[in-house]
Amino acid sequence: MKVLGIETSCDETGVAIYDSEFGIIADQLYSQVEMHAEFGGVVPELASRDHIRKLLPLVELALKEANCEPADLDAIAYTFGPGLVGALLVGSTLASTLAWSWGIPAIPVHHMEGHLLAPMLEEESPEFPFVALLVSGGHTQLVDVRAVGEYKLLGESLDDAAGEAFDKTAKLLGLGYPGGPSVAAAAENGQVDKFKFPRPMTDRPGLDFSFSGLKTHTLTLANSQRNEKGEIDEQTVADIAAGFQEAVADTLVIKCRRALEQTGHKQLVLAGGVAANMRLREKLAQESEKKDWALHYPRSKFCTDNGAMIAYVGALRAFDRLKAVDPLKAVEHRFDNYDISVVPRFPIDQLESV
Repeated sequence: MKVLGIETSCDETGVAIYDSEFGIIADQLYSQVEMHAEFGGVVPELASRDHIRKLLPLVELALKEANCEPADLDAIAYTFGPGLVGALLVGSTLASTLAWSWGIPAIPVHHMEGHLLAPMLEEESPEFPFVALLVSGGHTQLVDVRAVGEYKLLGESLDDAAGEAFDKTAKLLGLGYPGGPSVAAAAENGQVDKFKFPRPMTDRPGLDFSFSGLKTHTLTLANSQRNEKGEIDEQTVADIAAGFQEAVADTLVIKCRRALEQTGHKQLVLAGGVAANMRLREKLAQESEKKDWALHYPRSKFCTDNGAMIAYVGALRAFDRLKAVDPLKAVEHRFDNYDISVVPRFPIDQLESV
């Protein structure tokens, strides 16, 4: 089975082809980071317009890379949510239109399920059950994963997600966009213990996250370090970045430890854009060795939004859809009617199992 995957949930246009026998045989990605950097964040209207310009050419490139014709495809998978509604509609419209014209199914895929299962694309992939830490620009979630589609939400961000906190911290420190890589780069030259940072919501039971207080603490600290011109010297910026990054990583590690103890699982999956943060990976690896867990995460290019994860999940659900009409409990979407429908907000634990 060959499935074309389309990802347009935010500011990356991703197209890939997954072959059930050979794995990913084409992977095309266009990032809008440079365009949005001017504004310090994603501008939804600009994102949608850029997806319109880039998506079809990337589909053509992916087919060429895989040496495929439309007739070789068995299905088209696309991100139906969560994400920016305009951006999602671009992918949904093209996927459904191409699927209809080529006479193959259009498979809606949950964006966060794509991230959650992205480590399955690696040679050493996790085995069910496991705990997944999903950390991206808009989501910070801990999920108990029993099988494909069998997800129980253990905890999530109550306000700012970790990725949002990185972006806002980078902005107040005068660093570049996106915030995760720029804060990490600055932190390399900083002293972790120069300033004291809280580890939010770790002094109470539970698995939810809150990073708004940490963001406010960082803002107050940064303002206290400004000179008469309102500037912060380069070393102080590095020290604040290092302390902030360490606080986020510690908080995530503590919550992961609690989740694994609560579920009794011995495997942890790290996925999403923030999963590319090397300090977080290091601290989770140290904790995993200490507690005898297995730690899995996708290669860096599959941490950020990409078409490969959508193509892979689409293939799993395409197999299942041969036996069941509707994979979603809360969203009516038949296998063959090519509805152009998206859901900007959709909890991952409402998906049906495969």
